[in-house]
Amino acid sequence: MTRWRYAAATDIGLVRQTNQDALFADDRLAIIADGMGGHAAGEVAAAMSINLVREGFRESQSVEGLVEAIQGANAAVLDNARDNPEHFGMGTTIIAIGLTYDLEDMVVPTLVHVGDSRAYQLRDGALRQLSEDHSVAEEWVRMGRLTPEEAAVHPRRHQLTRGVGVEDTIAIDVTSINAVAGDRLLLCSDGLSNELDGDTLARLASAPNGLEMAVESLVSAAKVAGGRDNISVILIEFDEVNVSAAPIHRTMSTAPPPVVTNARPAVARRRRHLTWRMLASALILLGVIGGGVAVIHWYAYSTYYLASDGTTIVVYQGQPSGVLWYRPMMVADTGLPVTRLRPADQRALAATIAEPSLSAAKSYAKYLNKAWHLSRTPPTTTTTLTSSATTTTTLHVAPTTTTTAKKG
Repeated sequence: MTRWRYAAATDIGLVRQTNQDALFADDRLAIIADGMGGHAAGEVAAAMSINLVREGFRESQSVEGLVEAIQGANAAVLDNARDNPEHFGMGTTIIAIGLTYDLEDMVVPTLVHVGDSRAYQLRDGALRQLSEDHSVAEEWVRMGRLTPEEAAVHPRRHQLTRGVGVEDTIAIDVTSINAVAGDRLLLCSDGLSNELDGDTLARLASAPNGLEMAVESLVSAAKVAGGRDNISVILIEFDEVNVSAAPIHRTMSTAPPPVVTNARPAVARRRRHLTWRMLASALILLGVIGGGVAVIHWYAYSTYYLASDGTTIVVYQGQPSGVLWYRPMMVADTGLPVTRLRPADQRALAATIAEPSLSAAKSYAKYLNKAWHLSRTPPTTTTTLTSSATTTTTLHVAPTTTTTAKKG
């Protein structure tokens, strides 16, 4: 069984006139939406999306249900903008973690997101970013056109490449969470992540700070650092957690099927007409076969995973069990000994740990090794803190208005 405790807060910050963030958290779902658009339209988009995702997930607590809820929110925001000219250009980010049922009917945590709101995982003081920003600057970082330091100050760092209410077609990143009891997950709008660096986030969000105290400290620190945007935070701690037997790391798109037009020119002779149809059928058949082979090949090698070669952590590309005639292949040896992992991490490695890219797999291997070193470092002081966790649900939608051309 998977159970968590949580605390949440949102704040207008020190510069904005209204709070266009919205959030919701309970014992199965946590969501943050960072709205964008003038005349308070960002608030409308964020509030609509939060409510529709809640309702959709309540009806179907599966990965598909969570994805379809976001797709429904996207359609509703677009319809509202078309019906209300004053809402033209509105949209919102969405980042959510839901406890979903997997193929074996186990309840496991799943992350979905669109935009540049972020999710982090904390374990023993070590911080790991789970989400990738869907912004122009971050896309250029992934392409090698910018360094992370350049992206942090680039004028297009707030220009989103994906968002709810931006286009009819929406691409949603879906990731299974690999966690153990005691891990914390931090969801936040960019009003927090733009103000505080990773070391500060890890220090304030980690134990022994209680969840509510940690959330308050994060918001306060972001305001001290400038508070230039609305600040929203949800902090989750797992009491118990299951890991999916079939982890998901992919992008789900709502691209519509292609429109086929029937514009075949008329032919004079019956024999020539039949010959054209036969040729067209043959080409279509070949296209279907070729497309099927290409899709299978893409899926077979669309993910990477960490495993053990007996002594060290290695990275494989492919599906752990293989797909048809495609078998996984080892693409990197990290050189990190398996013995320098904590017991829980060794068990997770034995079951394979999936990652979306080679760089992410190598980074996570280093993260696991760092966590082992941190667990062996004797503390300089010992603090004993006993507290009772209080579960609260926070949903904030600011009612005031503002005029904003774009997010950020």
